[in-house]
Amino acid sequence: MTQEAARTTITAALPYTNGPVHIGHLAGVYVPADIYARYLRAKGQEVLFVCGSDEHGVAITLRAAKEGVSPQQVVDKYHAMIGQSFEGLGISFDIYSRTSKEVHHQTAANFFKHMHAQGLFEEKETEQYYDPEKEQFLADRYIKGTCPVCGYEEAYGDQCENCGSSLSPSELKNPKSAISGAAPVLRKTKHWFLPMQDYEPWLKEWILEGHKDDWKANVYGQCKSWLDNGLQPRAMTRDLDWGVKVPLEGANGKVLYVWFDAPIGYISATKDWAAQQEGRQWEPWWQDNDTRLVHFIGKDNIVFHCIIFPILLKGHGGYILPENVPANEFLNLEGNKISTSRNWAVWLHEYLQELPGKEDVLRYVLTANLPETKDNDFTWKDYQTRNNSELVAILGNFVNRAIVLTHKYFEGKVPAPGIMQPVDEAVLKETAELPARIGQSIEQYRFREALALMMDYARAGNKYLADTEPWQVMKTRPERVQTIMYTALQVVNGLAGICQPFLPFTAQKLRQMLGLPANTWQNAWQDESGQWRALEPGHQLNKATLLFEKIEDKLVEAQVSKLEATKAANQAEAPKVAPAKDEIAFDDFVKMDIRVGTITAAHKVKKSKKLLQLTIETGLDTRTVLSGIAQHYSPEQVVGQQVCLLANLA
Repeated sequence: MTQEAARTTITAALPYTNGPVHIGHLAGVYVPADIYARYLRAKGQEVLFVCGSDEHGVAITLRAAKEGVSPQQVVDKYHAMIGQSFEGLGISFDIYSRTSKEVHHQTAANFFKHMHAQGLFEEKETEQYYDPEKEQFLADRYIKGTCPVCGYEEAYGDQCENCGSSLSPSELKNPKSAISGAAPVLRKTKHWFLPMQDYEPWLKEWILEGHKDDWKANVYGQCKSWLDNGLQPRAMTRDLDWGVKVPLEGANGKVLYVWFDAPIGYISATKDWAAQQEGRQWEPWWQDNDTRLVHFIGKDNIVFHCIIFPILLKGHGGYILPENVPANEFLNLEGNKISTSRNWAVWLHEYLQELPGKEDVLRYVLTANLPETKDNDFTWKDYQTRNNSELVAILGNFVNRAIVLTHKYFEGKVPAPGIMQPVDEAVLKETAELPARIGQSIEQYRFREALALMMDYARAGNKYLADTEPWQVMKTRPERVQTIMYTALQVVNGLAGICQPFLPFTAQKLRQMLGLPANTWQNAWQDESGQWRALEPGHQLNKATLLFEKIEDKLVEAQVSKLEATKAANQAEAPKVAPAKDEIAFDDFVKMDIRVGTITAAHKVKKSKKLLQLTIETGLDTRTVLSGIAQHYSPEQVVGQQVCLLANLA
């Protein structure tokens, strides 16, 4: 983290408004981004945390057609739902804007015009599917047909949602328009392409040399794979009637590509924020070299934020580039991939309705399971265990004991300490040092590690009370108990500050119990001199209240049953699978030498739609393997992944 920066612009990926937000989105982007923003604010740094609804693209129009409403009605519905859900979970955006606003349309259109005036686009004529009945060109998602891989008859032109294969419209069998059902025909159309290959030398220097040591391995690996495979021109316009209109003559019926317009939504959201703040300007947050820019995204958006958007910023000129893009991997649910189309998800708006008051429980469990380096799993059993065994039994128990005992022995006032013993000094030393340790983990985007340090601190508080036994000592040495309770309360005070980025609702409860002002987080972290802002002797505490409640089996069972019903419905609709092959003897099985290897490089095989050429380090040797997974995974997705290799296959 660059300490010299005057300010930090933090962006969180714009959620797509064709549906609500689920826990995969939260773990991938919004919870870590919020922890980071809250931490920097508590350090006294100037922060702008921006987000907003991504309201353009084909998926919006498909949802509108499915629901029988206009695209605007769709985005209005989900924009409100998503915004309220984020607020309910305590995601502390400074602005939650939307790309259907006029400020965004103007910003994106002017951005395009500026680049076009510099000659940075290539105008090309290509062939694209056209619906002869509706008289309009069809984006990939507007085309349906039979999947060439699994035979699913409702596959889209870009992907089969049954088997997950990546497709192109030309690969579908019996293609048809998703709008009218008519057989599409190919017609010529004009678009403006971004010649990404022209920026390869600069990108290699900026990313491969400049960020080799500070970007996460998954981010760096994906970028390297894309650059190693060579960049190609990409169209920045589409034939649609929903989106930001292409601001050029002769571009009727064309809008900006959603991945041109969406990231510019961060800039337009900043303009939206500045317009609502008297005396504030948007430019310093995007055009001042003393500003750090950090993008929080999921791994499926790495190429757009690390390659395409930086090309746009570089090409336009005058904008800062991202210092870091700490993308996370995916969060699974009960061992299966989260799927919005199959309703296999825990939806945030439903969680907030069904489990009120447990916002911080979800934040805690998701942070503890953040998929920072690999895909991770959320289970309701783990949710229950972490709440009962950690939040209730450790954090809540310690705080309750400390405040209850202070009221019992000292009328709720912080006692004056006497002679400090080594055990007391050790706890106070940890209290003074811990913010810096947690801060270092947060600044390196290791949020799980930071959360574990916080919980270890609460464990230390519990152990301190158990070891010093103030309830026993009070009978013979009440002056010693003054020191014990003073020390324990400094730990509670430390927890009130330290837990704020992770558990903001709990932090508010703690401050209320401690009799401290609410919402005073700016400069609340440990100061530069290493001194924690201690509770002074004589300070009056309020009564203790329960921070967390035990979660009973029936609550978890209800959520699991809800998922089981979803699974049963999906299985009923799923196509039949081929029967199992004939049994083999165990001796046949043990002949196989199956080893775990790491994919170090991956390339597409020319003239093949199915094959990837993989370089795999096995520990014994380096092997080159052809794998028929190109329709399921791109080269950049598999670099760095570990796979099982049948090492003795002839």
